[in-house]
Amino acid sequence: MSEPAMIPAARPIIGDEEREAVDRVMRSGMVAQGPEVAAFEQEFADQLVGGRTCVAVNSGTSGLHLGLLAAGIGAGDEVIVPSFTFAATANSVALTGATPVFADIEADTFNLDPESVRAAVTDATAAIMPVHLYGHPAEMRGLLEVAEDAGVQLFEDAAQAHGAQYDGAPVGSFGTFAMFSLYPTKNMTSGEGGMVACEDEEIARGIRLLRNQGMEKQYANEIVGLNNRMTDIHAAIGRVQLGKVGGWTARRQENAAWLDAALGGVAGVVVPPVRQGCTHVYHQYTIRLAGASGAERDAVVTALREEHRVGCGVYYPIPNHELVSLHRFAPAHELPQTARAAAEVISLPVHPSLSEDDLERIAAAVSAAVGAGA
Repeated sequence: MSEPAMIPAARPIIGDEEREAVDRVMRSGMVAQGPEVAAFEQEFADQLVGGRTCVAVNSGTSGLHLGLLAAGIGAGDEVIVPSFTFAATANSVALTGATPVFADIEADTFNLDPESVRAAVTDATAAIMPVHLYGHPAEMRGLLEVAEDAGVQLFEDAAQAHGAQYDGAPVGSFGTFAMFSLYPTKNMTSGEGGMVACEDEEIARGIRLLRNQGMEKQYANEIVGLNNRMTDIHAAIGRVQLGKVGGWTARRQENAAWLDAALGGVAGVVVPPVRQGCTHVYHQYTIRLAGASGAERDAVVTALREEHRVGCGVYYPIPNHELVSLHRFAPAHELPQTARAAAEVISLPVHPSLSEDDLERIAAAVSAAVGAGA
């Protein structure tokens, strides 16, 4: 009997419409930042962030970096961030010359805990930057209260949260700026790129200057800038994907609901909750193995991949403050929930390409691997 095909953890969907859009740009001869980028910015603003001004850049990390710079963050400032996330969040702060300060996460949603953030505020705190991790919105009401009480800015790392909502408002509409990643494995892609949604025109103009060598008009450089532009090729792909992401998100949510029902009764497995008033877009479907050590979790991951041919991921096994690159930025206090999550989490396939047979295989594999103690 042949071995079953691997169910991939993620599967970017690139079709004929995207290819045709790229060909259209190539035929036009306008390949660098041009009309496709401008159209993509406006369409993204209208569809996903309530009309906030959007600025396209060449990556999500660039979006965070330029947003921070445009907001005035630099040497001597502290920005409070989660440690349980991809390193780009803290990297972008460090690249400005500011100091990332790590706070703990909530036990259920994996997002920044407002009370941990409050305890991390100092006289040097300039901003708070939550991540809407895995596609579930951070606790914005509590975080905005902390920011207001401390008199600091709030920024959103919405890299994984296209279309997520908090109390009826889209993520990306709360902070001074918000960044959405357009990397291939995100819920929608432009091939590579990022989009920054801005609270006001001053921030947007600052990012436009910074992405284009400090100029809006050719050779009229106003500030020292970078080359972080998005190409029209990438924007054309993004425009096509923008028309599809709503349907893909609905499919992700359907797949997540199926997995919730199938895995909710498996001893030791905690399925991802959705907080009341929030819309989860399931960039990742992340379960906990309650009480597991990192080694026990890793054994389950190995069994899922090698014995059951189910692709899965561990995001993120090493908290940022323990990375060689970032450990010099010590957390403000102990991060017990971060340590627990780093040992317990497994992200299962939830992408729109899954079939019902795939979902059944995933559920059966998790039940067998966890039940066997792997």
